[in-house]
Order: sequence, then structure tokens, then C-alpha cells
Amino acid sequence: MHAVRLHAFGPAENLTYEKAEDPEPGPGQVRIAVAAAGVHLLDAALREGAQGPAPEPTPLPTIPGREVAGTVESIGEGVAALWLGKRVVAHLGFAPGGYAELAVTDADRLHEIPQNLDFAQAVAMIGTGRTAMGIVQFADLGPGSVAVVPAAAGGIGTLLVQYARHAGATVIGLAGGPEKVARVRANGADLAVDYTDAAWPGHVRAFLGTRTATVVFDGVGGDVARAAVALLGPRGRHIVFGWSGEGIKDGSAYLVDGVSEQVLGPAMLRKAGGPSPVRTLELRALAEAAAGRLVPAVTRFPLAEAAAAHRALESRGTIGKVVLEP
Repeated sequence: MHAVRLHAFGPAENLTYEKAEDPEPGPGQVRIAVAAAGVHLLDAALREGAQGPAPEPTPLPTIPGREVAGTVESIGEGVAALWLGKRVVAHLGFAPGGYAELAVTDADRLHEIPQNLDFAQAVAMIGTGRTAMGIVQFADLGPGSVAVVPAAAGGIGTLLVQYARHAGATVIGLAGGPEKVARVRANGADLAVDYTDAAWPGHVRAFLGTRTATVVFDGVGGDVARAAVALLGPRGRHIVFGWSGEGIKDGSAYLVDGVSEQVLGPAMLRKAGGPSPVRTLELRALAEAAAGRLVPAVTRFPLAEAAAAHRALESRGTIGKVVLEP
């Protein structure tokens, strides 16, 4: 098979497309002929040598990637034969191996892909979609709600805009640059504004009139978050799930006692509940997509151009979920 391999931590150019040995499924595992592999900002951090949430450092060389969709072509001992030939999607957890033509994972991680989703959309929902489902658990959205979504053209932001609209909320989407703003508007936001324009908070206030925001879905932090939080009215909520603008730390100016809530990680899983909270959120995400309520945006790159995909993602030159296709 061909795969993208990382031999040394560092810049995107360290990702090399080369031949690799075909992986073999062990007991309880399947091998997937990969049709789409998800690219995540965490992949870029791991590529540079950060450990992130992984329980131990990544040994090199490695094949990055933790989200795949494709067709089951081989099964290991103890796996039901009915999986053979199925269109499936799976999050590999902390195990790498997604940036490849073939990938192995445990059968209990598999989800059959709904008929109305293609492989790239399924990859978006298994990772980005499940995160979006985890985030919205913390917001009581409905008619009368006013939701502000920074980075609304991103993978999570796209889904949050759609979810809030279907819940009956007024949605204000923020994005950087005219092209992304146009995409946010087309995605259903009631107001789409360019956060690179320093006057953007004034545009939002003029649009809202006497109303105020009830929730800010914040994956950005920094100056954009500070301005968005200032739009909240009494009992408004600042739901924090990322910090692409600047690192989160105690005492950050955009974190407000009694208003801001950080929801990534354990908090999200506790809220989901059930014997397998991660799988609960994955099932919710796929169900929302199957029903047509959530339609992920996808930016596609050939597998051989993984380095270009990383550069584009890190420079915010993509819209929606970034996916590699062999």
C-alpha cells in the first residue's frame, strides 16, 4: 500500500508519501480499504512533537491520522463475517495509521455509514461531528436563543450553525475574509460577519437591536472571544471548546467567572453519559447527518498531498473538515 509517513517531528514537509507494508488485522480487528482519512489540528501538533492528550509520546516512524472511512476488506479472528464489504467509518482513538490506503482498527469502533453520506462526510461526522454533539449538550438552544459562532466556516462551526438554526435560534456566524463569510451565510446563519474587520461587534449589535446574545460557542479565544463575550446578555453562556487564537490559561481575559465553561474532554463525556460516551456522541452525529439536519463542509486533498493539507489547515486556508482521499 501507499501511506504518508512521518520519520522526524517538524514541519509539514516532513510528511512523506511512500510505500509501506500492508497492515494485518489481529483478533477482533478489521482492515479497511480507506476512501477518506480525516485531518485534524491535533495531527499537526503531534507532527511537531507535541504529545497532546495521547497517553504516551508517538514513536517514530509513524503513519498519522485517527479518522478513516472506507470498505471492510478483511477481518480478524472473532469478527462477524457480516462486516465484510460494509461501508464503515471509525475513529482510531490514539492509534495512528489513518493516512494510508489501508488501516486496521478494532471492530467495536466501527459504524456503518448511512446511505446518504459519502466517505468524506462520514469522516467529518465521526470526529468533528461527535465533538459538535458534545458541545451543544451545554447549550439550551431554542426559539429566542441568539447563538454567536466564531470560526463559523470551520468544521465544527459549520455544524454548530446548522444545529442552532434547526433548534430555532438566531445564529450569528463569524469568519475571516469575504469567501468564508459568504459560505457562512449560505450555510444558514442569520448574520455572517468578518471578524478581521475591527468594527464587526458594532454590526452585530445593530443587527440585534435590543436583543443580546445568549450563547457564544468559542473555539478561538483571544480578541475575537473577548469581543464575542461582550455581546452576551444577563445569564448568557460562553461555551469554550478550543483556543486556536491563543492558549487558554487561568485568568485569560476572555474567561469570565460564572459565564465561561470549558467543555472539552471529561466534561463533555460525563454529559453524554452511557457505557461508552464517545460512541454515544458518534451515534448522535451520524444520526443527525443521516436525517439531513447536519451537512458537513469538506475540503478534500489527495492522500499524496498530506503536507499541503497540513499547511492549508494551519494557515486557516480551508473550509470545513479537511480530508485526504487515496
